[in-house]
Amino acid sequence: MQLYPINSGNFKLDGGAMFGVVPKSIWQQTNPADANNMIDLTARCLLIEDGNRLILVDTGMGNKQSDKFFGYYYLWGDATLEKSLKKNGFSTDDITDVFLTHLHFDHCGGAINWNKNHTGYEPAFKNARFWSNKNHWAWATQPNKREKASFLEENIRPIEASGQLKFLSLPEDDLLKNSELGFDVFFANGHTDKQMIPLIQYKGKTIAFMADLLPTVGHLPLPFVMGYDTRPLLTLNEKEKFLNIAADNNYYLFLEHDAHNEIITVKHTEKGVRLNEVFTAQEVFS
Repeated sequence: MQLYPINSGNFKLDGGAMFGVVPKSIWQQTNPADANNMIDLTARCLLIEDGNRLILVDTGMGNKQSDKFFGYYYLWGDATLEKSLKKNGFSTDDITDVFLTHLHFDHCGGAINWNKNHTGYEPAFKNARFWSNKNHWAWATQPNKREKASFLEENIRPIEASGQLKFLSLPEDDLLKNSELGFDVFFANGHTDKQMIPLIQYKGKTIAFMADLLPTVGHLPLPFVMGYDTRPLLTLNEKEKFLNIAADNNYYLFLEHDAHNEIITVKHTEKGVRLNEVFTAQEVFS
């Protein structure tokens, strides 16, 4: 097995929205804001090369939305999903499986492209299976009013229409052991219903792809919960459970949205679970 970080693009979001009830005077110490109160974020995906399988975890925003849409997110840098795949010796046609942690636009938008004449949509990965789960799919395709702006039909319905959609099994508790893709999956419901956190065994390490359970290093303290989360008190409990397990077992936490920290470990302290060490992906994956 080999792992590769895949930068699908960088963007900015309002720092207040990213930290909920936490005052700016506190969160800006770890996530400094610009003059518009926006903080640096990224959409860092993970590519898993395992035998004949090439599994991409999340896809970023993609590029099919309007300039007006992207104007809300202050795109910066020149990274794209295609460039990052090519840099590592792969193309979109090589991908066999796309694992979508959840269906918010910044995690699944890159799964679907315009067709050649812009009359409709087509999968960006024509040879891949797209993996979600039945509960989250139902949640996303019949969205509540709070999340409707994040679940975009043009990102979701074409996956179903392609015939390439697959659902992972749902566990009785919050952990699916040895999923259909060969790794364990932790299910979390605070951010959105049945978000999936992959736990990959790699060279004696457990790599946890944190998605929106832990967006950045700055979100380590338990009350630091995004304003986007639908059930913030549940997120707090899920974070506490997961971070304690991560500290006990020295998990390597792969941060999808932290623009400046790729992978971290955590430790127990008197204040709770806190940052232990910061690594580049190259240091952990080599």
